[in-house]
Amino acid sequence: MTYTAITVLAVLAVVALDRWGARTRLTASSTWWAAYGIIVFFQLLTNGWLTGRGIVQYDPDAIIGDGSVPVLGDGRIFFAPVEDLAFGFALVLLTSVVWTWQGDRPGRRSGEEVA
Repeated sequence: MTYTAITVLAVLAVVALDRWGARTRLTASSTWWAAYGIIVFFQLLTNGWLTGRGIVQYDPDAIIGDGSVPVLGDGRIFFAPVEDLAFGFALVLLTSVVWTWQGDRPGRRSGEEVA
């Protein structure tokens, strides 16, 4: 399975968890998207630096594009493969969903300890 396929499955699974599994619906919140905008900015800086300098390299058969490392285009945004951005989205959303869901459990809102 390619990185592209894994990424698509991860994004779909986490969005489904957000919307229908945990019912946190973070992706419907402008607050979450504003916070994610800050995160993706720094993700682009980090990924761009690592992939643009050749520190991290990808198998061209596993990602979109031919393996060249342009700043923009050929399946890349600021040197990073679009799969990295989408997979990062899935990871950040999953962490946020679990964090929110854990905080919404009974007893958490009133300050009670839950064993």
